[in-house]
Amino acid sequence: MHFPVWRRIRYTKDGGIPFFSKFCKELAGCPTNDKRTWLMKGIKIILFAGVFIMTAGAAVAFTVAHKQQANAPLRFADGPGFAVVELFTSEGCSSCPPADELVARVQKEDKDLPVYVLAYHVDYWNRLGWKDIFSNGAYSDRQRQYANWLRLESVYTPQIVVNGKKEFVGSSESVLRSSIEKNLHTPAASTRISIGDLKVTGKQVEWAWQTEGAEKGLSLGVALVQRNAVTNVKAGENGGRTLSHVQIVRAFRSDEWNGKNSGAGHLDLPAGLKTGDAEVIAFLQNDGNGEIVAATRSTFQ
Repeated sequence: MHFPVWRRIRYTKDGGIPFFSKFCKELAGCPTNDKRTWLMKGIKIILFAGVFIMTAGAAVAFTVAHKQQANAPLRFADGPGFAVVELFTSEGCSSCPPADELVARVQKEDKDLPVYVLAYHVDYWNRLGWKDIFSNGAYSDRQRQYANWLRLESVYTPQIVVNGKKEFVGSSESVLRSSIEKNLHTPAASTRISIGDLKVTGKQVEWAWQTEGAEKGLSLGVALVQRNAVTNVKAGENGGRTLSHVQIVRAFRSDEWNGKNSGAGHLDLPAGLKTGDAEVIAFLQNDGNGEIVAATRSTFQ
């Protein structure tokens, strides 16, 4: 078995390298300038080789460490802020599954942190041969509203918007990681919102809400979210694939805040949705620029 040169170097008991020590001894007692010159050239070659080997080893170590870091699971430290992650996706978009997988990891790893994932399935890709059963024209309209707020020329999928302020391609893991971390460490505004008393009455989901420190110019957004789903796509760009989804927005409403500190609301319960696999996420959003200033979640008891 052959090993790299740097692993085959032998050392003397006093820590020296045998042939290097011999060079030094001969240099100290060499009788002629020619021999001294020859020995000096040899020493320079040895030193150059040593520096090259150490540099190469460091480069390899850095590359391995970098790859390990890139493949590490997403971890976001707890902090004083929050992050609302809105993904605009579609089963009819071949670029969307990586984004769906990314937010699924985020949802799993940060389930105990104030990270609120909302996956809106838009309807404008249904024309490509597959109708996304979770799609809704209202979610496409919400994405277009973000295009106005963020001054974008068009809409696209997959797209992620964090706290209504920053948008990027939904499969960009490093950007998502840094955006969430930044917002978790950014002190939240004095505005607060809470939601609770979830219950199903007939075919409706009802809740009660409270706010603190809210000001004019805000809207209260409430999303009924299905935690998990699997779809066998039979046509379109993802035809033949089995797609997994998380945090699917099944119903959504946004109403201008009425100036009161408390109130109640409701949404129609989608057919087939079980409350044990659902939760409600609520947030307060600036009507002028789209910034989300407070958010919370609640589950069914």
